[in-house]
Amino acid sequence: MQTACQAVQHQKGRRQYNKLRNLLKDPRHDCTVFANEFQQHCYLPREKGESMEKWQTRNIYNAAAWYHNHCLGQMPVVMVTEDEDAIRQYGNETEGVFVISFKNYLDNFWPDLKAAHELFDSIVQARRERESESQENHGKEYPEHLPVEILEAGIKSGRYLQGTLNVNKHRAQLEAFVRLQGFGSKNTELQSDILIYGPKARNRAIHGDVVVVELLPVHEWKGRTVALCENETEDKAPADTTGDPMPTGKVVGIIQKNWRDYVVTFPSKEESQSQGRNAQKVLVTPWDYRIPKIRISTQQAEALQEFRVVVRIDSWESTSLYPNGHFVRVLGRIGDLEGEIAAILVENSICAAPFSEIQMSEMPVSSPKNPWKVSPEEVKKRLDLRDSHLIFSIDPKGCEDVDDALSVRALPNGNLELGVHIADVTHFVPANSYTDVEARARATTYYLADRRYDMLPAVLSADLCSLLSGVDRYAVSVLWELEKESLETLRVQYSRTLIRSAYKLEYETAQALLDGDTSVVGDILELQSLDEGTRQKKVAELVWAISKLTDIARHVRAKRDRCGALELEGIEIRVQLDDKRNIHDLIPKQPLEVHETVAECMILANHWVAKRISQDFPHQALLRQHPPPRQEFFTELRECASAKGFSIDTRSNKALAESLDRANDPSDPIVNKLLRSMATHAMSNALYFSTGSCPEEQFHHYGLALEKYTHFTSPIRRYADILVHRLLMAATLRETTGDVKDNIMSNKDLEELCRHINNRNRAAQRAQKQSTELFQCMYFRDRSAESDERCVADGVIYSIRTNGVLVFVPRYGIKGAAYMKNKEGLVISCQGAGSCQWKPGSLHRSQHKITSTTTTGDSVTLSLFDHITVSTSHEGRKRKWHHQKCKHSLALQVRILVQSSRCHAESIKLEIIRNAPLHTAHTEAAHRSSHVVKSDLVKEVSQSAEEAQRAQERARLEVMDEESREFCQTKGPSLYQLLEEIRELALLDVTEDIRT
Repeated sequence: MQTACQAVQHQKGRRQYNKLRNLLKDPRHDCTVFANEFQQHCYLPREKGESMEKWQTRNIYNAAAWYHNHCLGQMPVVMVTEDEDAIRQYGNETEGVFVISFKNYLDNFWPDLKAAHELFDSIVQARRERESESQENHGKEYPEHLPVEILEAGIKSGRYLQGTLNVNKHRAQLEAFVRLQGFGSKNTELQSDILIYGPKARNRAIHGDVVVVELLPVHEWKGRTVALCENETEDKAPADTTGDPMPTGKVVGIIQKNWRDYVVTFPSKEESQSQGRNAQKVLVTPWDYRIPKIRISTQQAEALQEFRVVVRIDSWESTSLYPNGHFVRVLGRIGDLEGEIAAILVENSICAAPFSEIQMSEMPVSSPKNPWKVSPEEVKKRLDLRDSHLIFSIDPKGCEDVDDALSVRALPNGNLELGVHIADVTHFVPANSYTDVEARARATTYYLADRRYDMLPAVLSADLCSLLSGVDRYAVSVLWELEKESLETLRVQYSRTLIRSAYKLEYETAQALLDGDTSVVGDILELQSLDEGTRQKKVAELVWAISKLTDIARHVRAKRDRCGALELEGIEIRVQLDDKRNIHDLIPKQPLEVHETVAECMILANHWVAKRISQDFPHQALLRQHPPPRQEFFTELRECASAKGFSIDTRSNKALAESLDRANDPSDPIVNKLLRSMATHAMSNALYFSTGSCPEEQFHHYGLALEKYTHFTSPIRRYADILVHRLLMAATLRETTGDVKDNIMSNKDLEELCRHINNRNRAAQRAQKQSTELFQCMYFRDRSAESDERCVADGVIYSIRTNGVLVFVPRYGIKGAAYMKNKEGLVISCQGAGSCQWKPGSLHRSQHKITSTTTTGDSVTLSLFDHITVSTSHEGRKRKWHHQKCKHSLALQVRILVQSSRCHAESIKLEIIRNAPLHTAHTEAAHRSSHVVKSDLVKEVSQSAEEAQRAQERARLEVMDEESREFCQTKGPSLYQLLEEIRELALLDVTEDIRT
């Protein structure tokens, strides 16, 4: 009730009150707030001298008793409180009104709810330990945070700066950075992040918190670490491994604690014995390196040593070295695939629960016996395109959620009409319905390496909203009239439509038809039952349509290129699993021109929809912006390019695009890929925003070179697109009805929702990346083949550090560190063709190379863009990679190791082991001079890999006997296929965010 909510605000603060209000407003929880202070018989005035707590308790009890009588005593009313005086005073006053403690409530009403009892015991024990600790510890480990009033005044005056704390996961004990935001960023001339050096300066702030920082005097400023970090838990850095001094500060207060659920691991038996006298107090280690150890109180520490566990932080007092928390639940065993996937989901706050019964009850009925049909009333409201337009979709093989389709036709006046048709999800998902609220909370479909978690129920995503061929579907269409010669837009129309897709094409089939290869006609299911004459006529119509779409896409792309659109490509993957969830196959997406054709049509639709909704709703439209990158982020890109004699101009997106196009080494195509990868890494993230929250000059999309952009074309998997559909319908219906209030949100509400969607998108990207890294480690951990040529790959040095180099292996999408100086201070020495050894000596690092020199005079030099040839070894968890320079002055062999950890995710490390070149067909092909365009090059590489894979599969089957043939689907090559398809993940993750 109202008074109970206000009691939370009074006792726990505004943040806890807001969390409670959000829970109550969520229709999934089916809660109602009773405004008891506005009910004549429930309100009791506060008596003179009565404390706020006593008055609130009296008011809550009085309202509970009135409600019980109002319901004629037909249901009990429970008032839960920890106030023992209130329990004694009111416990037996009214029959049917129970005033009890939370423990009694659980014991009497939910005795079988074991998880709730365990969670309650954990919280109570943690509270007791915290109170006991505060009485024992009088000394302070950290300074107290300043009061909120002082912080706010300091931020406004410019003395203090506000921003979000980001901890360096490679130096979690030492380095954190604060990126400025709010008032503080406007009143300072700082152009870089603020370094927070050491745990004392961090002052109990946790990664993700919004903090207030005070700058230290200039003579106390420090530099960020530029050395490779071998041990993420190191608490000090060598003096010679830091860069130039940068603004450095200390945390003086926390504006917002963004604590969440954390996955942790309990210490082993040996570690537990070393932690101290009280076995119930346990320091658990979070899965995320950036989170400090958490002290919890539990009696289950020994039983949970081999499990991933979820905990929550309760507090972090100034008298404690570590935050205090409590146990929540168990996820799974350490190293188990499902347990590790569950850890990734929790770390990214991803809900993987199935859709509820009440949500499914909102879904239309559709079954083989009773298929869904269009409504005659709805047909009258829509533009019917079923007989007038040749509509078809082009999607990956096996795609079920077809949310877009295309059409093109010649008009009677000779002009062309281009159509983009998108599934009308909003017809089936009304605003504020249970399904809509759930989709809003999820915000996106989450794609992991081996699975996905949908935003909408499958009856919509794979059936009623999927634009399958030969069935009637509701759509939202954008239709352009294009001038027949120049292909310039003359007119655009937005309509709710009724369509029937004629073909569900695969990308490879569409590309073959575009290339004039009619041998694939037999693979088109919709043409198989036709006679020869009709089939030829239909094929001719389809080929003409695909060709025209491609011409239009080329024209649209050329216009964006002239404005500075960036070309940042990646290879998409799809993992196939067998019934036992082993990797069975992986389907690579070959770079075909039809990919670009479809993409350009979608970008065009998104752009025009953005223009329309921002025109009609200048302060309440949802758009997508991609801010220009900060120039200092391009420093490494410019330095690396100069190593090859290239100059990169980063003053604008057009200048950057032209510079990257020129930065092409004919003898080494990977150089351009790496430079584009670095450019991508320097980019800001694209973000959703409300047009009322920023000036129009900030609407620009840097990567796509468009003044206005949004997301409209994937409402099945993105909630932002659902909002845009509602805005577009409100804009187009405005002329006839004028009633659009129910279809749009206020600027404030939309901006808050945009922040939520942006946060969920970042979580989706992190989860995809982490799951892929998990499978990469599984591949190198389990692979046992030693002489398999598929285990050979090319790697390139892309960064020079003070104690080693960073290497990128495109084939597997791996980036790793190769050390040239170990923790004992010895340097690498490679003589002749023998093994490398660690010897006394020194390292000398220049801008583009690093040299290891021993005390005996032997030296090894590595330069930027030197190539490393990598191969796996037959050493359990270890894999070998061989290193070769493009100019062949040095060749090093490097081993890949999977670094295991009880507490954290596995990671890949590189180790230089010997000077031994290895020539294979793969490495020779990598160094061939290439003059073909990039798309043709990637296509050739993909086809070569597939041919080699098929040849090896045939050879393997020839030597297999019948018994082993039964188990071929779970053999090692399936893991190779996974890594083959994710070899350019480093480009793919960020590129998806920029290009869409």
